[in-house]
Amino acid sequence: MEHNHSEGHGTNGVNEVTPEVSYTAGKLVIEIKDKHGNAPELEVSHEKVMHLIVISSDLKDYHHLHPEKQSNGKYVAKINLPDANYKVFVDIAPKDLNYTVDPIELSIGNINEDHDHGTNKLTADKNLTKTISGQTVELFTGEIEANEEVNFRFDIKHATPEPYLGALGHVVITDEAGEKFIHVHPLSENETNFATQFDEPGMYKLWAEFKFEGHVHVYPFVIEVKQ
Repeated sequence: MEHNHSEGHGTNGVNEVTPEVSYTAGKLVIEIKDKHGNAPELEVSHEKVMHLIVISSDLKDYHHLHPEKQSNGKYVAKINLPDANYKVFVDIAPKDLNYTVDPIELSIGNINEDHDHGTNKLTADKNLTKTISGQTVELFTGEIEANEEVNFRFDIKHATPEPYLGALGHVVITDEAGEKFIHVHPLSENETNFATQFDEPGMYKLWAEFKFEGHVHVYPFVIEVKQ
């Protein structure tokens, strides 16, 4: 099991695949091409060939989608998005090609041009216990330092998460600017412990996803990474 997709899958920094994202009438369209203009073969990762993360510019709205293949290299996800600026992360694993998950800017409708990811000023949560749809989850972590492995342990109160996309949970993390992308999976198949590492200090927002009674609950937390 691959536990941590930290800003990409490539090793040499050369991006050999380019995704393009557009939105029209309740549909997100993602087109994937390699450097020759061909549609690459995508490998399955946690039961899907594509994990599409859509985050609004104020980091308040979060969506984890799985677009369906419509034609060679073209994938579509149906979703109604309010007018706003967004950062879109196309999390894929092209076969035999280097690929880095970079943010793609998407603007929908009439928006305030002055409000983008760079204006966000996050404040670390003092309370790391969150209740969503009646189910409480508490995050335990020590002081987080850049370039040091950090462990996130989620205490699921009075419940056990259902398997969701091949794991007991998923964690997605970005920074204030919406430029970094970290997608983390549990350390084992029967626990809700996650490990990752941050290469820079700063404020980050994470979304922890757990499935209960057939529904996915998303728990947002703001954390600080120190020097």
